[in-house]
Amino acid sequence: MSIIKKLVGQTAIYGLSSIVGRLLNFLLVPLYTGIFAPEEYGVFSVLMTVVAFAMVVLTYGFETAFFHYTNKEVGSEKALSTGFISLLITSLLFLVFSSCYSKPIANILHVPEYPNFIQWLVWILVLDVLTTLPFAKLRVDHRAWRFASIRLVNITVNIGLNLFFYLLCPYLLKQRVALNFVESIYDPTMGIGYIFISNLIASAVMLLLLTPEIFRLKFSFDFTVWKKMVKYGFPLLIGGLAYVTNEMADRLLLEHLLPEDIATAQVGIYSACYKIAIFMTLFIQAFRYGAEPFFFAQAQKTDAKEKYALVMRYFIAFSAFIFLAINVFIDVIKNFIRDEAYHEGLDVVPILLLANLFLGMYYNLSVWYKVSEKTGFGAYLSVSGALITVVLNILLIPIMSYMGSAWATLICYASMCIMSYLFSRRHYPIYYEWKYISFYMIFALSLFYIWTLWHDNHFIMSSMFCISYIFSVIALEKRKKISTFKH
Repeated sequence: MSIIKKLVGQTAIYGLSSIVGRLLNFLLVPLYTGIFAPEEYGVFSVLMTVVAFAMVVLTYGFETAFFHYTNKEVGSEKALSTGFISLLITSLLFLVFSSCYSKPIANILHVPEYPNFIQWLVWILVLDVLTTLPFAKLRVDHRAWRFASIRLVNITVNIGLNLFFYLLCPYLLKQRVALNFVESIYDPTMGIGYIFISNLIASAVMLLLLTPEIFRLKFSFDFTVWKKMVKYGFPLLIGGLAYVTNEMADRLLLEHLLPEDIATAQVGIYSACYKIAIFMTLFIQAFRYGAEPFFFAQAQKTDAKEKYALVMRYFIAFSAFIFLAINVFIDVIKNFIRDEAYHEGLDVVPILLLANLFLGMYYNLSVWYKVSEKTGFGAYLSVSGALITVVLNILLIPIMSYMGSAWATLICYASMCIMSYLFSRRHYPIYYEWKYISFYMIFALSLFYIWTLWHDNHFIMSSMFCISYIFSVIALEKRKKISTFKH
């Protein structure tokens, strides 16, 4: 239990930066939805989808490869130095190529009037790629507080600049205060461009804060280590692309499969409502930051599988609570999306929350192929999920619009969980406590269903549903602990 408590502590610290950061970013949603029409917000969402794909390609699985070989004969320093030099070279090549062809890329992405947006996005990508392995090193060294503090500075700068450009500058112009200064740095016609400028400056600050970690590198390149990392990471690259397809392709498909006059607006509505699933997403992200180094560190221990099963049980218990809490308080949470034109998409929220719960379960299940060096299975599973996502989106979007995308996401992640578990039974069996896992999920879903039948937007009543779940879980866990102790 001391090991589990350490994981919980690490996850809590990583979660601090994720939760605070995502919450603060979530507070930008009312700003964006109050300023931008769904069509313009849709353009931003499509561009960020492309960024997500590019980030996976540019890191090509080296983060997880670093974790793996840090715990092998290679060692942390050699894997870190070799990996960082490789990412640096490929990022610079990407920067040169994209800068030369920013206009054609803008045409392909249907933003021909904004080639400067493409150039800013490319710089954001390069800066973020170069922070990947220094951040991974902090996680391996269990320096969670430094990791969290740098992330929080990045987020603070980003949000501060957004508020500066979208609230303070227009206010100063309106009041005719400091006109020379404001007019020299602010263009009212820039629109969503200042979102990218804010991200770019924040990414530069983040890399600057990581320079002590970068300067400690020996900057030695070992070709043998590089080949091992590429071999290990390539399936993860394929899996990462498939994962981003599962997460992001629905926006691109909505843009292309819906009638042109409503497509961008529907993307904007879907993307804004997707943001409400942030509380589940940030918990999963915080969990991954703490769990991935933990899983590799425990892999050689005799009780590793028992620990993996215990982590899964606690993960499901907590994530099922998040699912329930967000849904029963949706009438409060939806007010963060200021323009009621976006509220028509709120029906996707329960589906997407449940989909993300399955995604978190899949991260737990994926430990078997990572620690057993069978990362090819991860690629197969992710590609299978991506195919499910694409096919179901193509079939359902013309019929159900963004509701079809939400259902496709849920079916995809549930299918990946089932397939991963079936493979693991043959190659690396872990005996998960499905009786408890099933109960937590079914109980949360049942409480939510009862709430939908007779809720009246009453805060106290919604709170009672959440409290009922918490006390039931505590009682069941206490009973299990007593039963285990007797045995």
